[in-house]
Amino acid sequence: MSVINTIELEGVSEDGWGAAAREALKEASKTIRGIRKMDVISTSAQVNDKNITEYRTEVRIFFEIEGS
Repeated sequence: MSVINTIELEGVSEDGWGAAAREALKEASKTIRGIRKMDVISTSAQVNDKNITEYRTEVRIFFEIEGS
C-alpha cells in the first residue's frame, strides 16, 4: 500500500502554458522523487501593451511517500 502526497506549484514561461507546466514539473523533480501525476489547476498570463509577456500554469503534483 502506498501514500500519495501533493504540492501545488506555479510554473512560468515566455513560451506558453504547456512550457510553464513543464517548468514546474522540471523544478519539482529536482527535489521530489516518486512523482506519479500532475493536474493543471489553472492558467493565466501577464499582459503588457496588448501582448502576452508571461504564461503561468498552476499545477498540483502527486508523489509517493517513501516507506521506511
